[in-house]
Amino acid sequence: MEAQTKIEISDAEWEVMRVTWTLGHVTSSQMAEIMAEKMGWKTATVKTLLGRLIKKGALRAEKHGRAFTYYPTVDEQPSMDEAVTTLFGHLCQMRVGQTLTDLVTQLTLSQTDIENLQATLAQKQATAPVTVDCDCLPGDQHC
Repeated sequence: MEAQTKIEISDAEWEVMRVTWTLGHVTSSQMAEIMAEKMGWKTATVKTLLGRLIKKGALRAEKHGRAFTYYPTVDEQPSMDEAVTTLFGHLCQMRVGQTLTDLVTQLTLSQTDIENLQATLAQKQATAPVTVDCDCLPGDQHC
């Protein structure tokens, strides 16, 4: 796959990308069948989303006879990391810690995921500031 570039992906497009990443490649008819079952989408909706993802550079299509096969051109983990980084960039930095705590509380995590989080947090704690400043407004104003 190509070097990761920032691509804005809508919620519906994420659903299409998740299927494509999971399968590695998918035909439009396979995608239509999966999305009809998973999301209740019509074939036209799926084809529209596939077309958008090609224009955005997240997918590429190869024609095989009358059918097209779609391949991801961006990797899954860097795409997820970029989306989360973008989201957290919109939040008050003073409240990110509580947001992460709330998120971890709600998610189902494996034992390995929890061990990795604990190790990462222990490393970060060694150099973490006592508090994180609000970055919502310029100057010394706080939210």
